[in-house]
Amino acid sequence: MLVWLAQYLEQYLGVFGVVQYLSFRAILGVMTALGICLLLGPWFINKLNQLQIGQSIRDCGPESHLAKSGTPTMGGTLILFSIILSSLLWSDLSNRYVLAVLFVTLSFGWVGWVDDYRKVVEKNSKGLPAKWKYFWQSLFGVITSVGLYATSTLPQETTLYFPFFKDIFLQVGVFYIVITYFMIVGFSNAVNLTDGLDGLAIMPTVLVGGALGLIAYLVGNVNFSNYLHIPYVPGAGELVVFCAALGGAGLGFLWFNTYPAQVFMGDVGALSLGAALGVIAVIVRHEIVFIIMAGIFVMETVSVILQVASFKLTGRRIFRMAPLHHHFELKGWPEPRVIVRFWIITVMLVLIGLATLKLR
Repeated sequence: MLVWLAQYLEQYLGVFGVVQYLSFRAILGVMTALGICLLLGPWFINKLNQLQIGQSIRDCGPESHLAKSGTPTMGGTLILFSIILSSLLWSDLSNRYVLAVLFVTLSFGWVGWVDDYRKVVEKNSKGLPAKWKYFWQSLFGVITSVGLYATSTLPQETTLYFPFFKDIFLQVGVFYIVITYFMIVGFSNAVNLTDGLDGLAIMPTVLVGGALGLIAYLVGNVNFSNYLHIPYVPGAGELVVFCAALGGAGLGFLWFNTYPAQVFMGDVGALSLGAALGVIAVIVRHEIVFIIMAGIFVMETVSVILQVASFKLTGRRIFRMAPLHHHFELKGWPEPRVIVRFWIITVMLVLIGLATLKLR
């Protein structure tokens, strides 16, 4: 929004030309989103307390979590507000990739908000029934996938690239829709499964989002993409601003969500952030690298799948409890230890993912 204003004012005062630089707008995006979270956070948490919008803790979870009952939830609303406002201010809203990511973020945030609202306000323990949650996720995922495919104009936009190899790639054609769908819906639910401890999901989201922002900048620049032998996707660089806003909002939220949490993210935050990461990974054509960097989310999801499959097939459990972070809790790890070690693993995986950009 302010990009257009700066373009107009530049003809009268050249200093406004600096707003056209992605790096400058990314910095402003981080600061804006972070500032909004830090300034509105105390008021927002107080409002949630007044409205008695507190988290209900399941009896089947670790006993140590029972003390968290009543902690304000739906904090993801603040994250989304910060990201969306910052993106609207500093992004080029004529960019179709920006519009696609904003659509995914808002639509999946709406699904999560309805689920949270039914749980904490209407006191419906089931929230939004699983079949309807999956229906709406699938609908929005398909709309986005088809939209991106229909508006693609270059071969590299629908080509699957493999890390470590500069000459190995696969033109997937219409199968691009399927890949995009599973990336969006799959990681939406993966982040949601990970969001079980204070700050556990938001920090990996910030780290992976920041790495995707760097990749978006590189693939959107013809010189860098040619040098690194990665696909050049015109316009993808604009997503740097969104990723920066995500990072700023995530860090601002972590100020209140760190152990012991003053507020929880809820499905409104987890579902939307996971979906946003998934669609950005597709747009910048680094799906496999993203899966590596988002390994914590993958591990948490796989642990649930294995646990359910093992119990149904053999009657035995592989883990003491799934998702994986609960397994380590029941082994005696204090919650902060689980959280920080998962963060450290994410840092390592992100560095490995970024290293693939050069090792080709």
